[in-house]
Amino acid sequence: MSTESQRTTRFAPSPTGHLHVGGARTALFSYVMARKAGGAFILRIEDTDRARHQEDAIAKIVSDLRWLGVEWDEGVDVNDAGDVISRGPNGPYRQSERLEVYEKHIADLLAAGRAYYAFETAGELDALREAASAAKENFRYLRPDPLPTEADAEKARAEGRPVVVRFLCPGRDVTIRDDAFGEVTMPAAQQDDFIIRKADGWPTYHLANVVDDAAMGVNYIMRGQEFLGQTWRHVLLREALGLPEPGYCHLPLIMDMQGRKLSKRDGDVEVHSFRAAGYLPEVMVNFLALLGWNPGDQRERFSLQELIELFGVERLGKSNAKFDREKLLAFNTDAAAEASEDRLLAGFKDYLSLNETPIPSDDDDLLRTVLRASAGFRTFADIVAKCGVLFGPDNAYEFDPKAVKKVLEKNEGAGYEVLRELKATLGVCEWTEAALHKLLEDYCTARELGMGKVAQPIRVAVTGTSVSPGITDTLRMLGRERTLARIDRCLARK
Repeated sequence: MSTESQRTTRFAPSPTGHLHVGGARTALFSYVMARKAGGAFILRIEDTDRARHQEDAIAKIVSDLRWLGVEWDEGVDVNDAGDVISRGPNGPYRQSERLEVYEKHIADLLAAGRAYYAFETAGELDALREAASAAKENFRYLRPDPLPTEADAEKARAEGRPVVVRFLCPGRDVTIRDDAFGEVTMPAAQQDDFIIRKADGWPTYHLANVVDDAAMGVNYIMRGQEFLGQTWRHVLLREALGLPEPGYCHLPLIMDMQGRKLSKRDGDVEVHSFRAAGYLPEVMVNFLALLGWNPGDQRERFSLQELIELFGVERLGKSNAKFDREKLLAFNTDAAAEASEDRLLAGFKDYLSLNETPIPSDDDDLLRTVLRASAGFRTFADIVAKCGVLFGPDNAYEFDPKAVKKVLEKNEGAGYEVLRELKATLGVCEWTEAALHKLLEDYCTARELGMGKVAQPIRVAVTGTSVSPGITDTLRMLGRERTLARIDRCLARK
């Protein structure tokens, strides 16, 4: 097991969209490990796959990490003008700006005989794979003998053939010592000479990753288990380039509740989607931390700072983690119930900034009223579902036929009668919580009716459904004029 002294970690996503929850967990654990060990945490962008690159995804990743509370000491950032910049002593921190660095190392490997040119076409390689499959053998690239020269490579380019550079494997077993999975050995018989520079001139992930980690002082690498089977390549490259070997910790896979790879078929799997759906960031951090790790006791709720104090790789499991959406929702429900009003206000305003809703986001007093009236909500989306109709046009909402039949038409239209009788009193009473509550209580007493028989007709009249905040909160948020207009609209339907 590697020591925790001054661990410098990094998170190096490819910019292809918003941050996936698997990447978010990797970033979180890398950040926590660096903070606990007094090292640095670096955000690097690996953008050498130009076919999948999305420039605007960098800003999305930065925003997603900041929402989670994961901050980095050096790396890429986005300034006020929206430009991607690098900050720190070892930049630039996006690989597309480091091509000269990679070219030097590739040239060194070629000169030392540790790499060579190759120029098979895609069709030729496919034919070799098909032949191996027909022979029921695993495909391994067959190293040419003798190795192609620079002149051979120039000739191939002139002929329009794809010229790549492959690393020459030394032909020995490679053992990786991983803090989560222990010793993992890749036998020499299963290795092949992998590509380190593609035909388009861009380095592969393997080469760029190794060079950048060394240049940026990264000495501890946390990433998903899916990369464990590729790590032998990185060990050999570091050895050939004379670079220091970091510590490793590969994280267990995240699966859905059916044990399948987590994907969009099971719902949104991007951090931004949960943010836009109305979850709190501290809940996402808490939930992500428990995907493949546990604190060693029964506790399940902790803050980011507490996670830093509790975290250790010895509590990481090897089994695949399950992404339990019901548990995440339960976490959020409990956290919202326990949060201060100021915290909920900030979270609700963030939610409103990402979604088009009829609820105005610039009136804090109004938003506090909405939050108080929505106690017990699971996500901020529930508040909009419950209260949004109160802020929309008075003539735009639909009436739920089942609610109309059950609440208004039942018992020979008793609900409509309640509305007609209350309308005049509502038109002159004081519009405060206390006054509205007394008015309704007095009416219930005088007519010998339960509050539900009175509140529900009003609720259906002013919202179209039988679900809304408490009836006095509903009326206060609507105001007298809009309440009366909506009752008139409802009565006109009869």
